[in-house]
Amino acid sequence: MAGKDANSSAEKGKKKEVKKEAGSAEGKKKEVKKETGRAEGKKKEVKKETGLGLSYKKDENFGEWYSEVVVNGEMIEYYDISGCYILRPWAMSIWEVMQTFFDAEIKKMKIKNCYFPLFVSSGVLQKEKDHIEGFAPEVAWVTKSGESELEMPIAIRPTSETVMYPYFSKWIRGHRDLPLRLNQWCNVVRWEFSNPTPFIRSREFLWQEGHTAFATKEEADTEVLDILELYRRIYEEFLAVPVIKGKKSEHEKFAGGLYTTTVEAFVPNTGRGVQGATSHCLGQNFAKMFEINFENEKGEKAMVWQNSWAYTTRTIGVMIMVHGDDKGLVLPPKIASVQVIVIPVPYKDANTQGIFDACDATVKSLNEAGIRAETDFRDNYSPGWKYSHWELKGVPLRIEIGPKDLANNQVRAVRRDNSAKIDIPMADLVSQVKDMLDNIQQSLFDVAKQKRDACIQVVHTWEDFAEALSQKKMILAPWCDEEEVEKDVKTRTKGDMGAAKSLCSPFDQPALPEAIKETRVQRNEPPLSPTILNRRYLVDQFEPITPSSPTSILHRRSPSSPISFLHRRSSSSGAFVVNGISWRPPPSPDYK
Repeated sequence: MAGKDANSSAEKGKKKEVKKEAGSAEGKKKEVKKETGRAEGKKKEVKKETGLGLSYKKDENFGEWYSEVVVNGEMIEYYDISGCYILRPWAMSIWEVMQTFFDAEIKKMKIKNCYFPLFVSSGVLQKEKDHIEGFAPEVAWVTKSGESELEMPIAIRPTSETVMYPYFSKWIRGHRDLPLRLNQWCNVVRWEFSNPTPFIRSREFLWQEGHTAFATKEEADTEVLDILELYRRIYEEFLAVPVIKGKKSEHEKFAGGLYTTTVEAFVPNTGRGVQGATSHCLGQNFAKMFEINFENEKGEKAMVWQNSWAYTTRTIGVMIMVHGDDKGLVLPPKIASVQVIVIPVPYKDANTQGIFDACDATVKSLNEAGIRAETDFRDNYSPGWKYSHWELKGVPLRIEIGPKDLANNQVRAVRRDNSAKIDIPMADLVSQVKDMLDNIQQSLFDVAKQKRDACIQVVHTWEDFAEALSQKKMILAPWCDEEEVEKDVKTRTKGDMGAAKSLCSPFDQPALPEAIKETRVQRNEPPLSPTILNRRYLVDQFEPITPSSPTSILHRRSPSSPISFLHRRSSSSGAFVVNGISWRPPPSPDYK
């Protein structure tokens, strides 16, 4: 929360705090709450209430904590229409960093930006039956112009396949017109759902959506995975969030598409998976519906192969959920609009102007080195209030400059991620700050990955599956990839927390136990593959899974069999599924 927007309790923090010097191992005394009975007998300062602390703790009430963090951390403001939010500059700057990276990368791939209208005619929207059925509950319609009823309702795009593809048909005539590779940065509207969540599930959100057409399936398959790798990089290299790359089940794939690949994140505090971004091969289904044909090099008429792919502002919500703590946001340096905040700490009778000049010089040196640094010279807030304010906003590194720092020609740096403090000589300022920012970025990813990995559990029986799900685990289990079995798991696991559902079949697959392999060979059944399942957050819906039928995904095979399977029968593809994510062998570009 910005200082001048703080509530009345925050005003108390505007009073100057009592500053007393006391020797410390670092030669610097910090503001702390008054303590008594210290064996050392050191005097402690009284730190006055700032009013900036969060009311809820992440581990105790995650939902309320998240709502408080996104508002008080100045990421969003609530709007007067449910499910719609104002993205404040602190959030938009993060989106712009990701946009700059992704836009440059797709341009290297010869993908060009464009923009198509927000509105879709009902006739065009309903042209692809499976596609519109998948989105029908979420489509918002314009039915009036002023006081007049429209002769034909107009839809607001939930996605742009049906908006763009009539024009692909117009623009593509021969093989020389291919590939056609377009991307647009825009907003979309998906209306029908309950329990909106900022960034995670909103009625309007920002995204990029790519739509491409190729002469061959091989070209389309290659692009699907190239784009998916860019999405992995956004999450892991920029947001410091570990993800699992994999392929969606038939039940979970994009409506009307051939197959869907995905990067899946996981929030340990809730035990829920989050679909991070998707890259779809649409096959030739849309080409058939919209008559996107071309004359190939042999002079023969052929249909194009198409892809679509997108990531959204949900990325920001995932980052907040994974890294945030009880003090507020924790931003990875690569996406923070302010990587370093410099705060003057002028004690009474100190050389205040000298401290301010040192702050200016520090920011100038860091800016010239390409580090995004600012100083906080506001004189109506105490240093302690400023510490809490910038911690709440998640700035990766805080630099403090007081009288002793000025005398010793140094600064004190405090990390946001772990509160570690270090005194840095001015001569080494730039190099050490760069190293610290790099270390913070890597440390955030490493810690998040350790927490995520600790939640992954491999299971082979329904009993183990149910137990792991109750413990908020990400479950990796043998999976047959059958739609009716997946629905059954969803029915059987449904409860107050939602139901379990497959996230994906991971490209990196663990080995199946020999006992399972041998049993399937004896029964002349196709091999299994590991898949990941769990409860999850969705943009369009929120539901965990449960099987209802006795012959379900994770059902016991037969009384004579010593092994309990988490499937009804397996397919030839074979993959492990874990809490909504499947593990499958490294992908062949030729998906069936």
